[in-house]
Amino acid sequence: MKTVTVVIPAHNEEQYVARCLRSVRRAARYYGGEVEIIVVCNRCTDRTADIARKNGAVVLLNEDRCIAKVRNAGIAAAHGDVIVTIDCDNRMTKGTVKEIADLLQTGKYIGGGAPMRFERYSFPLLLNDLLCRLSFSVTGLYCGIFWAEKSTFQAIGGFSEKKVMEDIATAKALRAYGKRRGKKYTVLRKNLLINSTRKYDDLGDWLYFKLMFRNAGAFLKAAFGNRREFDQLMDELFYDYNG
Repeated sequence: MKTVTVVIPAHNEEQYVARCLRSVRRAARYYGGEVEIIVVCNRCTDRTADIARKNGAVVLLNEDRCIAKVRNAGIAAAHGDVIVTIDCDNRMTKGTVKEIADLLQTGKYIGGGAPMRFERYSFPLLLNDLLCRLSFSVTGLYCGIFWAEKSTFQAIGGFSEKKVMEDIATAKALRAYGKRRGKKYTVLRKNLLINSTRKYDDLGDWLYFKLMFRNAGAFLKAAFGNRREFDQLMDELFYDYNG
């Protein structure tokens, strides 16, 4: 059985890291093979690292303000043949690691992503869900949980080191590399990512719809090369969220 490393980036996630790790350990037991868990603590000032260690994870410390670099630090330290990434506030279902290993074992797939479902629903969250499903089905660039052999991540240079939309760029790179090798970029069929709603809980379920309207100017400026306001918004939403 292939050894697997699950890489989990975390920025002040003391409220969520234990439940994420429980879901990973459950999936590891169901798989039955060797599963290493690495939590990359990014600029953490809370108890994330301590909780991760108590829950059996290897902890790395990282100061980058780029989620792709944080993931790449975990991949570089990984001992597993297969890399799986998941964000710290999310969870995986119990068959995730086994299904990933089974799909890679067929030799047909270079890697892939996972379908996402919110941990709770309301009308605006249902709209978000439908937009995500539509986008994924049209592009085929499934994200959320990323998975591939470590050698594949090394071949494409790891995650695309962009501050935003690194997931789409990485999915494109994996798909292109797979095409050159006669393999497909795919998505899990039986398992999924349970997506956290914590930002919606904190800021309201219409959060991203409001952001699109309120910050239309920043998005437009970024499209023409002026990213100052856009980068500030991304920092607030991602890199500085949780303090």
